[in-house]
Amino acid sequence: MLWSTWGQMKLSRLYSSKPDLFEPVEFVQGLNVVMAEIRLPENRNKDTHNLGKTTLGRLLDFGFLAKRDPKFFLFKHTELFQDFIFFLEIELEDASFVTIRRGMEEATKISFKRHEAGHQDLSGLPLAEWDHQDMPFERARDLLDGLLDWRALKPWAFRKGLGYLLRSQDDFRDVFHLRKFAAAHSDWKPFLAHVLGFDAQLVAQHYEKEEQLTEKQSTAQTIKNELGGSIEDISKIEGILLLKQKEAEKKQKLLDAFDFRAQDKDSTKQLVDNIDERIASLNAERYSLNQNKKKIITSLEEDQILFNPDSAQRLFEEAGVLFKGQIKKDFQQLIAFNRAITDERRGYLQEERAEVEAELKRINSELNTLGKRRSEMLSFLSGTDIFGKYKQVSDEMVTLRADITSLERQRGSLHRLQELRTEIRALTEERGHLQTQIEADVEKQNSDQNSLFSAIRVFFSEVVEEVIDRKALLSVSPNQAGHLEFRAEILDESGNATSADLGHTYRKLLCIAFDLAILRAHLDDKFPRFVYHDGVFESLDDRKKENLLTVIRRYADLGLQPIITLIDSDLPLRPDDDEAVFNADEIVVTLHDESERGRLFKMRAW
Repeated sequence: MLWSTWGQMKLSRLYSSKPDLFEPVEFVQGLNVVMAEIRLPENRNKDTHNLGKTTLGRLLDFGFLAKRDPKFFLFKHTELFQDFIFFLEIELEDASFVTIRRGMEEATKISFKRHEAGHQDLSGLPLAEWDHQDMPFERARDLLDGLLDWRALKPWAFRKGLGYLLRSQDDFRDVFHLRKFAAAHSDWKPFLAHVLGFDAQLVAQHYEKEEQLTEKQSTAQTIKNELGGSIEDISKIEGILLLKQKEAEKKQKLLDAFDFRAQDKDSTKQLVDNIDERIASLNAERYSLNQNKKKIITSLEEDQILFNPDSAQRLFEEAGVLFKGQIKKDFQQLIAFNRAITDERRGYLQEERAEVEAELKRINSELNTLGKRRSEMLSFLSGTDIFGKYKQVSDEMVTLRADITSLERQRGSLHRLQELRTEIRALTEERGHLQTQIEADVEKQNSDQNSLFSAIRVFFSEVVEEVIDRKALLSVSPNQAGHLEFRAEILDESGNATSADLGHTYRKLLCIAFDLAILRAHLDDKFPRFVYHDGVFESLDDRKKENLLTVIRRYADLGLQPIITLIDSDLPLRPDDDEAVFNADEIVVTLHDESERGRLFKMRAW
């Protein structure tokens, strides 16, 4: 395979309107090194030094039109940077250049200038002489997308791939899922599938179908909830509705014709069958209760004359003569005894009388109500008040109409629910088809040794093996839900996956290997050529640092532009101290901790 040579899609120059506070960074072809020197002994053991080696990557992102983020250092410390204007010069595929001008005061107003020669200083160029001046942010992004023409990324815009090209320390946590991809998997997995050579359209459509399916299922659940959870059979609803509608039609005809004969029949039947029967039954009950009441009143009256005191007294005196000395009780006790018996009986009779009278009162009330209803119906039948009849049927129509409206609403909801169920079945089927196609595509790209994915996984493993003498496996497979799972693993001597990739050091190496493999596999495409790796040698031992530097240099010779940052203490030790690790022209920025002049921004730390 022939690799492209120098001069496309690379970084050329980064500078500002305040060169005394931010010196221009002149990028070179091939390897670019940002070196941070720790010269003060007290800073040797610090984890962070805030010299600006990480900040450079963020500035490049700003130049590539990153959105305004309040956490981003330029916007977080506006008082320090509000007067700055930054310029990023990029070399395009045709060896011409474009400079992007972005100021802090109006960070969403962007200007562009195309020019033939590189390493220009356009900071003093009047705004009127720029090709495009103060363009609105989104339009500026679209324009830059067209100028860069990274066609191999389409249909995605240039910003989508920048996360893999400008890796900060935070972006070494996961090979595939970058910090900027905090959103749902549907936001980044189709793009990654595309870059790796899979059919991203299938992956994107699968996520779309899944989203539509979730939406339909949610709507169906809402309708179920509105129906109150008790979903009637549509056939039953239709049947009740039909009967109600027929009844309403009949009543409407009555009203329209002002003819109540049919209604009269119904009323007559109701009068004869129900009301008259009930009146007869109540009258019989009332008669029986009245008879009981008479008997109770008679008994109460008899109790008053049952005992004659005068007769009893004479009888008592006669007995006293005949049975002298044997009658122990006196006359008063006899009277008291008789009264006690009479009072108890009267109590029972009075209670029974009260119950009878209460029942009679209830029956009389019901008979009065039925009498009025009977009178109304007789009035209806006799046709004495035709307007009264009309009003009555009209009232019944109102109730019917309300029932019909409610049933129609229920029917509408049930029809919509049935439609949704049909749509859900169809979407589930379509999702299944897409899943089958995704599985077939993944199998094809995995098994084809000439596929883009096969090339990437070979380059990926070669990089890791050259650095740590272990093979590494890049794998892509669909899970049970049909979503792609991306894995990067280090293999042991037997060729089995090992947990070695879990350590931060090796995970960073896997990220670097992945980014380099992607760039190399796309060398013949309209694709970016640069990659920025922050703290590239951290926590590797010297031999592995040497190996990684050898790999990076070889990739630079292929036509790529690796930009690496490191602290001098992370430099690989050379047996010969006189031999420098980097050539002078490879080191594009030197930072140090002796004074503010050693920082990327020549000012106090923020």
